[in-house]
Amino acid sequence: MACPLQSTRACNMAIPQKDASPIVRPDIDWIPSYKVFKERVQRLAALNLNRPTTLPAGWPSKITSEHVWSGSDFKSEDDYVVKLSQEDIAEIENALEYFKALDLGPDDVSKNNFPLPNLGSKLEEISDIIHNGRGFVVLRGLEPDKYSSVDNILLYLGVTSYIAETRGMQDFDGRMILHIQAVRKESDVAQHGSMPNSPYVNRAQPFHTDLCDVLSLYALGVAAYGGESFLASSATIYNEIARLRPDVIHVLAKDDWPFDEFYKNQYHTRPLLYNFSSVDGNQRVEHGPGFQFSRRPLTGAHFSPHHPLVPAMSEAQAEALDMVYFLAKEHALEIQLQKGDMQIFNNFAMLHARSSFVDEGQDKKRHMLRLWLRNEQKMWRANPKSEGLEKVGREVYEWEKEEWRREVGTKWDIEQSPPELRVDFKRASCA
Repeated sequence: MACPLQSTRACNMAIPQKDASPIVRPDIDWIPSYKVFKERVQRLAALNLNRPTTLPAGWPSKITSEHVWSGSDFKSEDDYVVKLSQEDIAEIENALEYFKALDLGPDDVSKNNFPLPNLGSKLEEISDIIHNGRGFVVLRGLEPDKYSSVDNILLYLGVTSYIAETRGMQDFDGRMILHIQAVRKESDVAQHGSMPNSPYVNRAQPFHTDLCDVLSLYALGVAAYGGESFLASSATIYNEIARLRPDVIHVLAKDDWPFDEFYKNQYHTRPLLYNFSSVDGNQRVEHGPGFQFSRRPLTGAHFSPHHPLVPAMSEAQAEALDMVYFLAKEHALEIQLQKGDMQIFNNFAMLHARSSFVDEGQDKKRHMLRLWLRNEQKMWRANPKSEGLEKVGREVYEWEKEEWRREVGTKWDIEQSPPELRVDFKRASCA
């Protein structure tokens, strides 16, 4: 099988060496300890290392744009929640019936066959906010209990097609939509051979990005307690590090971070930080640096330990990784999603996280539908070009060009995503 979705360059194979000493790894956890982080900062500072005092060539001293923000900048949820009117909802329902009469499937939903004559222009404005503004929006007003499971998926695809029409494949089994819900317990190791991935349990998730351009979540249900969503501006994090610790920008942008593939002792290396731009007509728009990483392949986790032969990150990398996390936590916006909300955001412009949650009964169960989206006209690209991110983009969004992907085809799980089918392919998961 080809390299996994998380690969951004050729896979490396860690070869066993006779009489080799065990690899020593930094003391760093999937969800980090602030005490350990501060101790590492102090310990490295005491070494008086010859650290760079200026930023790498070509990297901005400060990003100034609308996607630079802190959670405290938002006075109320009215600053980012767009409430659908009854007329908007009626238009969505009419478009849904129009599409269903065509006898087509989820793969076929587009702006052309899901007509939203009035709401469509508003959604295109939202697309501009996501790509060129603050980077995120919450759409509110739908009542998912009114619709069947299939209809919820179809209307979700119809609405988001006006924001970013291209949809990405999310795993090696060909899933185009993922059901994020607690359908397994941490104790399911004996039954399934390993702990389930985070999308299928109620554990918290640390700040990370997915493998997409735009990420969308549709809340079919919310938990009785917890499950809050957190967003943090990557530009704000970059500005803070660039101001206080320019040497850390060098570490984050270097192409030597070891990402465990969790598959036959394979790994790859790449940066965590990239410069992004987009093309508007004949003009290039500079967006500035943003992140693309998930902590699990870098730190391992209790449910997904490192292969013992995969190289360890350095102490300086561990410091940088946790610095990003704690700055994200400091500047994050907490969002309590309501049933029926659609949260849509620019994956390159921000990190996201989730608190743990508790479900109760059938009426208070967290259930999110996740889409990976791309707007071909407004998409962010790494500048200079990164073959790594280009490869990810091809595998996720241009899967029809990959022979093995075409053979897999697309799958649309209607009620839930079966996590047992993904145990052998944890490497394809974002988190």
